[in-house]
Amino acid sequence: MPKRVIVIGSGIIGASAAWHLAKGGADVTVLEAGEPGGLATRNSWAWINASWGNPEPYFRLRQRAIAEWHRLEGEIPALAVNWCGGLIWDLPPAELDAYAAQREAWGHPLSFVTRAEILAREPNLRDVPDHAFHVAEEGMLEPLATSQALLAAASALGAEVLSGSPVKWLERGDRVTGVMTDDGVIHADETLVAAGVHTDSLLDSVGITLKLTSPAGLLAHSKPAPKLLNGLVMTPGLHIRQTAEGRIVAGTDFAGADPDNDAEALAASLQHKVEAMVTGAEGLGLDFLTVGHRPTPADGFPAIGRPRGCEGLYTIVTHSGVTLAAALGRFAAEELLTGRRDALLDPFHPDRPALS
Repeated sequence: MPKRVIVIGSGIIGASAAWHLAKGGADVTVLEAGEPGGLATRNSWAWINASWGNPEPYFRLRQRAIAEWHRLEGEIPALAVNWCGGLIWDLPPAELDAYAAQREAWGHPLSFVTRAEILAREPNLRDVPDHAFHVAEEGMLEPLATSQALLAAASALGAEVLSGSPVKWLERGDRVTGVMTDDGVIHADETLVAAGVHTDSLLDSVGITLKLTSPAGLLAHSKPAPKLLNGLVMTPGLHIRQTAEGRIVAGTDFAGADPDNDAEALAASLQHKVEAMVTGAEGLGLDFLTVGHRPTPADGFPAIGRPRGCEGLYTIVTHSGVTLAAALGRFAAEELLTGRRDALLDPFHPDRPALS
């Protein structure tokens, strides 16, 4: 008899887990409080990367995740990752060079590019530095469309996706046995919590503490324009990419900026910087802004796995959902259905001291 699994949350992590579970033969129900696609996902800058600031174990996990996105594209034709590469010069020169040397030592070389080479890749940029680095393996995707494609693929394998179905609490006896919703209890053999910023409160309902932060990140979205950018561009204080429909999405960095109670002014400032940096964007104008709250475990790294002493429960919470989704969905499905845990997850157990 198929294992019955509830997935709480239909953002890119939950959607990936649902598809991998359904592919593995599970009877899957996805519960989403709002509209399919989640909240943090649709407000993401949507960069797939293994970039700076990460210790080697996290870098290795992100590298694997990039490979898993390539695999997933081959299995779900509706997915469309743009493997456009990224230009990076958002660190002081000495730090940027040290970062490149570290990646070289880890077997992940970055390509040194001169000013002329930067402009050959991105001819519409102004005020570029004398040198930067290019990472060919990086990509971007349209986050909401990607989540919806994963959910549709899961549904085609028999998964049930229920929107407008908030979970009030987890049901627990000797083990977690399901969830309480407005329509009553839904029972399951396993419950996977991929509920973003609501993860900690759901775990608290069964006596599990997981320290979580939810910093706000604002992104400015321009009006649609003809193609002005070929890839991702990371500069000091401004990260930009152009979406499939032509909007330039900008943040102070990939996470977006803290709006600090003045979202409109910050978005206008970001759009002004875009128009000053990109030839052809002059007068383009701001179309809208988004403010997403990034689910981030207290030490900044993912929390993935079964909390000890609570059978029937699995959780995934991470800020880097877009990068990691393809890998974490696969790893969660394998662990839930076969008991095998990928060694790359060893440093990221939810019971580590920093989170309790």
